[in-house]
Amino acid sequence: MFRPTLLLVHGWAFDRHFWEPLRRELGNYPSVTADLGFYGEPEIPAVDGPVVAVGHSLGFPWLLRHLPEQCIGLVGINAFPRFTASKDFPEGVPRGQVRAMQRDMAKAPEQVLTDFQARCGIEHAMPGTPHWNTLKEGLSWLLQWDERERLQGLSVPLLVLAGRNDPIVSPAMTTAAFAACPRGGCHWREDGHLLPNSAPVWCATHIRAFMAAI
Repeated sequence: MFRPTLLLVHGWAFDRHFWEPLRRELGNYPSVTADLGFYGEPEIPAVDGPVVAVGHSLGFPWLLRHLPEQCIGLVGINAFPRFTASKDFPEGVPRGQVRAMQRDMAKAPEQVLTDFQARCGIEHAMPGTPHWNTLKEGLSWLLQWDERERLQGLSVPLLVLAGRNDPIVSPAMTTAAFAACPRGGCHWREDGHLLPNSAPVWCATHIRAFMAAI
């Protein structure tokens, strides 16, 4: 049976270990995890053969910017192509909110990280030592990146998995971001921002069906 490799890319303030619950559910598929370096050294694995790329939160626009040549499908979970609001994207997060996080990172970085993770629903601090410069760079990505044009030009099938109770990526933001994507298929769950952790079986079921249809 044809089984493409899953390339999994985490979001801001997480690392490769974020994917462990979902990888267990998708254990019959080969998978590799990228690490953007928010806690450890950055590592982007090379994959030979067909790839289905899966991005959580910030990991999705990162993938739009770095889509592997042999990518045959793209999955966004709690995802967005643009994070901050603009005149033509008022559903985004106010830019001042991200700028405030940037300012506070200079004074109390631990508090910024703890507050964000608490909003996501994380009860315990992430293991490992935060790399503050990389986390600051990630906030710049959230503030500046706009990958809507790349999303519109996407030539591979797309699956979007979203939470109706997501405190980071609102349903209005998700709907606006993906409404104009002609090949988009969005599935909703009464859940929050950590779907690969809070609903790994649900995510795995949709990803399997998506890969079977490619």
